[in-house]
Amino acid sequence: MEYGLLGLLVLIANIYAIIKIIQSGASTGAKILWILGILIFPVVGFIVWLLAGPRGSGQLA
Repeated sequence: MEYGLLGLLVLIANIYAIIKIIQSGASTGAKILWILGILIFPVVGFIVWLLAGPRGSGQLA
């Protein structure tokens, strides 16, 4: 159970990212690619999404 808390935090972060991706205004293809990236590479995928992911309609380009 050494990674229990860390694993839970990664899971919560990934669920948050997936929800935000689904709610974003990005194209369906982009959403699928972002979700696959997060599911295949949970930690790195989340960090990349956090830095360069699809933005909502309220954000500036």
